Amino acid sequence: MKKFDKERLLLAVAGPVMALVAAILLTSVVLIASGKNPFEPYGLMLEQIPFSDVQVLILNQASLYYIAALAVALGFRMNLFNIGVDGQYRLAAMMVAVVGAHVALPSFLQIPLLLLVGSLTGAFWAGIAGVLKVTRGVSEVVATIMLNAIATSVIGYLTLRENFGVLVGDNVTTGEMKESGWVPGINLGADVGEIYGLVFLAAALGIGYWVVLNRTRFGFDLRATGESETAAAASGVNAKRMVLTAMLISGAVAGLSGLPLLLGDAHTYSLSFPTGLGFTAIGIALLGRNNPGGIALAALLWAFLEKTSPALDYATPVAYEKEIATIMQGLIVFAVVISYEFVRQWGLRRQQKRVGAELAAQAANNNAKKEVAA
Repeated sequence: MKKFDKERLLLAVAGPVMALVAAILLTSVVLIASGKNPFEPYGLMLEQIPFSDVQVLILNQASLYYIAALAVALGFRMNLFNIGVDGQYRLAAMMVAVVGAHVALPSFLQIPLLLLVGSLTGAFWAGIAGVLKVTRGVSEVVATIMLNAIATSVIGYLTLRENFGVLVGDNVTTGEMKESGWVPGINLGADVGEIYGLVFLAAALGIGYWVVLNRTRFGFDLRATGESETAAAASGVNAKRMVLTAMLISGAVAGLSGLPLLLGDAHTYSLSFPTGLGFTAIGIALLGRNNPGGIALAALLWAFLEKTSPALDYATPVAYEKEIATIMQGLIVFAVVISYEFVRQWGLRRQQKRVGAELAAQAANNNAKKEVAA
């Protein structure tokens, strides 16, 4: 039975906790500087948790963040920085909406088809960056940033009225999807709302992520290549193939991240479809340390800050700007990088001390044996 490593658990928890504490302290400093109560906003947001409708909003939003963050984390595990998740997710959602509006199959065929379209679109868009990296050595950071901009232009072109665009009021959409492609959720009542049905897809992806990375040869090769391409190649792993495969899988997961909203509520793609999801996912993946459980907690935290912040507008006698939550999210990203580096250095020093102590004990033991033999 594997021995429980308390020190490893401490190091895993220390980074996120330090980041959250630092973000709260820095946000409080901002509030004090603006002449506001540094504690009341947190209380106002926490007071929203017991409300069922807020809980549903948090869970639904967290499902989108979770899938997108898994896509980012897959890249991180390979030492790849997939900044293109936002473009991959938006382009995939648009393509799914177009297919869903023009293809009518029974639900048991329509829904898998739409999921396949989303994952293939995301994989194709991320695969472009992967091919450029393994064939021309182009940084995936540069390539995915450029592809985000291109995705925006492609979406703009395809949603023109002469292509797939449909004018609904003052908004251009891709038209309403066929009902056979709608994914039913858990309806908790008119006053509460509905939990997206694809929340369960997010949970399944998290389980699959953990199993593949920790219980398969492919996951081992992926992590080994991320640690050192040279060492992985020496053990027979094709590093370039692993890079391309990781980008394809990351893009495929990213292509699914907008579908809980699209298939569960919106049923069309329009100019008002959320943007910036991929960039938010980077902070969530960092805070969750690329661990599926940690990412889930980070996604819930992010969704909590976003969905409870409107309550700050109605505080009395003095209202607080809801941008406080945005400031806090930004500070978490800033703090998490610093805290993780601090924890890494601390863990390295403790490991060096432990190894030194073990070597000293071994040397003393050897000397004792020599004295006995003499």
